[in-house]
Amino acid sequence: MNREDFLMLKDDITYFDNGATTLKPKRVIDSMVDYYTKYTSNIHRGDYDAAIKTNELYDGAREVVGKFINCLPEEVIFTSGTTMSLNMVVFGYMKYHLKKGDEVLVTKAEHASNILPWMRLSKEIGINVKYIDLDENYELTIDNVLKSITDKTKVISIAHVTNVIGDVRDINKIGQICHNKGILFNVDGAQSVPHMKVDFKNSNIDFLSFSGHKMCGPTGVGVLAVRKELMDEMEPLCYGGGMNQTFESDNSYELKSGPSKFEAGTPPIAEVIGLSEAIKYLDNIGMDKIHAHEVELKKYLVEELEKIPNIILYNKKANSGILALNIDGVFAQDSSVYLNTYGIYVRAGNHCAKILKDEMKIKNTVRVSMYLYNNKKDVDKLIEILKRSEDIFKVVI
Repeated sequence: MNREDFLMLKDDITYFDNGATTLKPKRVIDSMVDYYTKYTSNIHRGDYDAAIKTNELYDGAREVVGKFINCLPEEVIFTSGTTMSLNMVVFGYMKYHLKKGDEVLVTKAEHASNILPWMRLSKEIGINVKYIDLDENYELTIDNVLKSITDKTKVISIAHVTNVIGDVRDINKIGQICHNKGILFNVDGAQSVPHMKVDFKNSNIDFLSFSGHKMCGPTGVGVLAVRKELMDEMEPLCYGGGMNQTFESDNSYELKSGPSKFEAGTPPIAEVIGLSEAIKYLDNIGMDKIHAHEVELKKYLVEELEKIPNIILYNKKANSGILALNIDGVFAQDSSVYLNTYGIYVRAGNHCAKILKDEMKIKNTVRVSMYLYNNKKDVDKLIEILKRSEDIFKVVI
């Protein structure tokens, strides 16, 4: 759907690396070019026409994000992306509210950005990072969540959709469990917010992180949504202009409240404007429609690849547009190079989920990740090239 909006597709490529980053529609690009060519200015610093327009668009972007994920605009912090957002949660809030012996539950399917900060915090203050068991499909079940919770569990920190297996976790149920037990719920939404409807408030999420570049927006911008009362207790990681009310030569200072407290210096203004435009674009199409489209394409791809003897599929049942596979006996990166020869773009490797190998017993896979602009023709092309993969080394070498 909407393929004509994506200029890069005119180069006759088949783009299946949407889990890493997505293509950008022309209207998002145009919105950023307009900022750079028609009203470039800093925010909250000028009283002239261009600055007033920039203020309106930047501040208005919080309203757009809030409506999109069902949170208050004042609960929206603009960051550089999911990685920074997750680090802000760990080192801006958890560091000051957890103590030695407290337990944080994650899974071995998490992205590095949702494991490494916790590991670091464990070294700093002595929290215990525990891994919830995955089932035989490498997915997270509610039963295993419940089995992992103890009276020391203070945080559950998981991806809504994992970036390799692509399983869609039931965050509504997990959020309710956390709410009932007084456990903080931190959600990595990098692979879900761009692909399906996410409800911050009704899922009882305390912290939600996602990136603009994975949802038709620009790189260098993301969101951390924080429940308002928790934001008041959070410490900023960066200090400087724009986030303080006042400071004096006697070392006294007062910080602003709300999101501004966490956005020191000049923010990524053009990128925030581009993200706002991307969200409007996706909202106009409909998130339920996007999700259904991706799942339908994946289902068709799985059905066809199951007919090819040398293709190994790892997550056939996951209800998302992500499929992890390998060509039997072929290193994942060689498979990626092979597909690139035919203009098919995928990702190969461990996908920043380096301890998932403990569960899958394999380090590297080829990841095919769908998005709204992929179609059956793209999938048929991938299927046809994989059917010829017995001759892969003639092509690669």
